[in-house]
Amino acid sequence: MIKEIDVSQLQAWREEGKSVRLVDIRSEAEFAAGMIPGAEKLPMHLIPLKLNEFSPDELVVLYCRSGARSAQATGYMQQQGYDQVYNLRGGIITWARSGLPLVA
Repeated sequence: MIKEIDVSQLQAWREEGKSVRLVDIRSEAEFAAGMIPGAEKLPMHLIPLKLNEFSPDELVVLYCRSGARSAQATGYMQQQGYDQVYNLRGGIITWARSGLPLVA
């Protein structure tokens, strides 16, 4: 079962001051459309190569455009033993539709 959170839960975690590593897994071309503030870029195809840069106990939220690719990546990371990894349900589309900011 893939762990998911919604936009309001992510916002709540950030407002509570929780240390959340927010990772945008879209392609380089998609980054140009804007990102969630505070997110880091890590295209999905690089996750297996960069897995060792994640700590198994850090809180990680992955997102893509709609939440489909990030759900796959979340499942992959969970299979590799990363238990605190969550998919952002609805991706950046839902974030933007909620009226939340994007950065270039």
